[in-house]
Amino acid sequence: MKKFLCLLTLSLSLFTVKAQQSNMDQGEKYRELLHLLDSYYTDTVNKEKLTDAAIGKVLEELDPHSSYILAKDLKKSDEPLVANFEGIGVTFQLLRDTVMVLEVIPSGPSERVGIEAGDKIVTINDSTVAGIKIDNDGVIKRLRGPKNTKVRVGIKRASAGNDLLTFVITRDKIPIYSIDASYMADSTTGYIKLLRFSASSMSEFFAAVDKLKKQGMKDLIMDLQGNTGGYLMTAIQLCDEFLGEKDLIVYTKGAHAAKEEYFSDNKGSMKDGKLIVLIDEGSASASEIFSGCMQDLDRGLVIGRRSFGKGLVQKPYGFPDGSVVRLTVAHYYTPTGRCIQRPYDKGKKDYYDEYTKRIKSGELFGADTSLTFPDSLTYYTKSLRKVYGGGGVVPEIFVPVDTSLNSGYYQGIRGKGILNNFCLEYVDKNRARLKDQYPTQDAFIANFQVTDELLEEMYKKGDRDSVKRNLNEMQRSKPLFTNQLKSLIARDMFDNVAFWRVTNDMNDSYKKALKVMHEDAKFAVLKPSKKELMKIEKELKKKGVVIHNAEANDPDNTKDPKK
Repeated sequence: MKKFLCLLTLSLSLFTVKAQQSNMDQGEKYRELLHLLDSYYTDTVNKEKLTDAAIGKVLEELDPHSSYILAKDLKKSDEPLVANFEGIGVTFQLLRDTVMVLEVIPSGPSERVGIEAGDKIVTINDSTVAGIKIDNDGVIKRLRGPKNTKVRVGIKRASAGNDLLTFVITRDKIPIYSIDASYMADSTTGYIKLLRFSASSMSEFFAAVDKLKKQGMKDLIMDLQGNTGGYLMTAIQLCDEFLGEKDLIVYTKGAHAAKEEYFSDNKGSMKDGKLIVLIDEGSASASEIFSGCMQDLDRGLVIGRRSFGKGLVQKPYGFPDGSVVRLTVAHYYTPTGRCIQRPYDKGKKDYYDEYTKRIKSGELFGADTSLTFPDSLTYYTKSLRKVYGGGGVVPEIFVPVDTSLNSGYYQGIRGKGILNNFCLEYVDKNRARLKDQYPTQDAFIANFQVTDELLEEMYKKGDRDSVKRNLNEMQRSKPLFTNQLKSLIARDMFDNVAFWRVTNDMNDSYKKALKVMHEDAKFAVLKPSKKELMKIEKELKKKGVVIHNAEANDPDNTKDPKK
C-alpha cells in the first residue's frame, strides 16, 4: 500500500508538472530563458540582439510577409511610401568615383540655388568626396539632413572649366514620386507608369489625368508591371476613380479581424473610356487589388503575365523602443470573392523562388501546361467571364517574356554597369551639343539615332572592363543595346518620361495594349447584351458549372491559403 501511494504521488506530481508546462505562459517562458542566461550562461550575452533575432524567427514561421523592422531601419523602410524625405533634392550616381548629379528635382532646394544636371559634386562641407571610393550610403548620409539645415557643396561644371563652384543649399522636404511617367501614347490613349501605391499616389494621379485629358486622352493604359504594392487604402482610392456607385472594390477578413467591405462612391474621374492594366510576375499586393477589381467588375482588360500572388494585409504594431512588427492581420478578396494569395506552406525560400519556378515550368513563355485551376478556384465576373483565385491575377491577354535578344555578352555589359556609365559619360561630354541639336524631348525621340560608331564606343568600354567580345551575341543583342542606349541618354538629357517613351518601344505588353485599345471586339466581352449573358449562363448550367461569386464564397469557408 505504501509503495502504491508513492507511485500515485509520483504520477500526480508528473501530471501536475505536465499541466503546468501545457498552461505555461509563453512570454513567461521566454523571460525565464533570459533569466537563465543572466544567471548561468558562461559568457555575457546581448539580450537586445537575441530578442530581435527571436522575434524575426517567430515571424518567419507565420507567413512570408509578416516582418520585424528595427527602429534604426524604420524611417528608411517607410520612405518610399510616405512620399518624402529631407535633403537637397537631387538624384545622383557614382561615376568613376565621382558623384554626378543626374536630375535636379523641380522647385527643390538644389534647383533654387542653381545646381544643374551633369554637375559633379567634389566636396561636401569642405570635405573631398571624389576619388575616395565613397559609396551611395556615404553620399546620402552627407547630403541628407533635417529641414532648414545647410550643406555646402563644391561643384565641377564643364562650362566653368577648372573652377570649383561653391553652393550653400538649405535642406527641405523632398517628394518621392510614385508615378514615374505619364504621357500620350497616341492621340487618344494616355499612359501612366505607377511604381508604388504611396501616400502621394492619388494627388499625382489626379495631376497626371488632368494633364492627359487636356491633351486629348479618352482611354488609359495603367502600367503596374513591377509594382510591388503599397498602401491598401491607396489601392482602394485608385479603384474608386474608375467605378460607378456602390461597386464592391475589395473586402478583407482575418481570424481576429471582422469582414470589412469597401465600395465605390460614383465620384471617379475615369469612369468612362477604355482601360487596360499591364501586369507581370513582379506586380503584387495593391497592384493585384487594382487589377483584380478592374477584372472582376469588367471595367478593363488585363494584359501581361500572371501577377505575383500576394493576398495578405499587414498592419504595423510598434514597440516602446521604436521597432515595429508588420503583422499579417487579414486576407483580401476581390469583388468576386477570390483570394489570389499563393500557397506558402513550403517556407519562405520556396515562396520567393516563384520566378525561377515559372521559368522552369515554361509559364513565362506560354508553354506551361500545368497552369490550370480547379473548379474551386474558378470564379465568374458580372459578364460571366472566368477569373481565377489561389495564385495571382491571370490576365485576359497573355504576353510572353521575350528572351530572344538576351545574351551573355549583354549581361556582362549591363552587369558591370558599363551601359549606364557609358551613357552618363556620353551625355556629360556632349550635353551642350545634344541640347542644341535636340532642344525638346520630341525632337530627340524622333531624330536621335544610335549609330554603329556609338555602339563601338560602348563595346570598347566593355573591352577595357574585361567583357570579352562575342560577335554573334553582340549582333543578337544589338536592338536591345540600341534601345537602352537611347532610353538612358534620353533620361540623362530630359527626364523619366523620355526614358519610358523610348524603352516602351520594346515593351511587348505595352505594344500589345496599344494595338488592343483600338480593337472594339476585344472590349465587347466586358459588356455583353442581356441576350448574350443569358446564353452564356444557360451553357454554363448545361455543363453543370456552379457560378462562384462573392456571395457564394464568403471567406469564412475559404481553406487555409498555406495549403
